[in-house]
Parts: sequence; C-alpha cells; structure tokens
Amino acid sequence: MTVHFHEEDLPAGVLEGSSALAVDTETMGLVTPRDRLCVVQISDGSGDEHLVRFSPGSEYEAPNLTKILADESRVKLYHYARFDLAAIQYYLGVMAAPVFCTKIASKLVRTYTDRHGLKNLAGELLNAEISKQQQSSDWGGPELNEAQREYAASDVRFLHALRDELTVRLEREGRMHLAQGCFDFLPTRALLDIAGWEDRDIFHHSNGTFA
Repeated sequence: MTVHFHEEDLPAGVLEGSSALAVDTETMGLVTPRDRLCVVQISDGSGDEHLVRFSPGSEYEAPNLTKILADESRVKLYHYARFDLAAIQYYLGVMAAPVFCTKIASKLVRTYTDRHGLKNLAGELLNAEISKQQQSSDWGGPELNEAQREYAASDVRFLHALRDELTVRLEREGRMHLAQGCFDFLPTRALLDIAGWEDRDIFHHSNGTFA
C-alpha cells in the first residue's frame, strides 16, 4: 500500500482501466466558489492511493485526471458525494459520475444510528481506524506534510470495501432502488448547489424566502 503524490495532474496511464474509482477532495472550506480545490484523492481499490495537489493560482488543467473522472463507464465512490461532485465540476469542469455515495447508503440502511461519518462507517463495518485529526488543517499551504497525506489517502482507502458491505445491506433491506435513485440525482444536486440553491429545498411545499 503506497500513497503517490502528484502536482497538478496524474501521470499519463495511471489508474486507467474499468474498475470503480474511490474519489475525495480537500478544499479551503465548504463554500465551493470561494474555497478553492486543493487536493483530489483517487484510488482504484488495488491498494495504492494517488493524491493530486493544485497550487494557488492553478489553471486546473489536468487532462489525465479529468479523463478518468469523466469516464461514464466507471462508477465513482464517494463519502458525501454532493460536495465532491460540486468541487470537481466547478474547478475541473467535469461531472465525475456515475456515483455511489457511502453516506447516503449508510443513512438508508443504518437507521439505528445518526452517526454516518466515514470514521464511524469504517469502524463499525470494517473494524478499521481512521484518524480525523487533519480534517480541518490548511490544505492550501506550499507543502502537505505526511500527516495530511495519510489523512487524505485514508479518505479513499476504504470506500471500495464500504461500497461492497453497504450494497449487501441495501439489497437485504430492499432499498437498493431508493439508493440508486438518490445516486442518480446527485449530479443535479451538485449543479443546484453551484447555481445557488444549496440551502433551499426546492421540493418542500413552502415557498420559502426570496433571494
């Protein structure tokens, strides 16, 4: 198991194939247009993780990375896909779908708890420990330290195994069709977030406030 670090793009030929891809992002904050994309983490489940760092002022021209993210034949695995899809679309210009979101899957089958974080999932379903110590660190600095790199890599390291376990539970409970409907809508949900509807439930009966 190796963590590979790259600047601005993946090397040519890396992660090409047909397997599902675990994907995550690190940004400067939670407001997509304001808080720039700093790192994209990606893994094909073979045991290695690849981190692509974007520097301040980056043009976000990453043809090798965007090629595999845009490949509609490969499922992309996320934990809280809504946020990552929006960040990737806004900065890299591609919709990285189709999607399996472990957070949504967890909420549909782990109804006995309100703890749906990646750390909680990995601990319960895989007996794996994930440290969240670096979650709020500065991802825009000139260098990423080893602790940051390990944290970033761990965010994609377990997604394939979690997808497999959650799929079993979704099918067992007869909720796979509900999950798939949610997954299929996520690209549109991300586009709504980018367009300014991130805090408004357009499906709610109330008209809400005008803005």
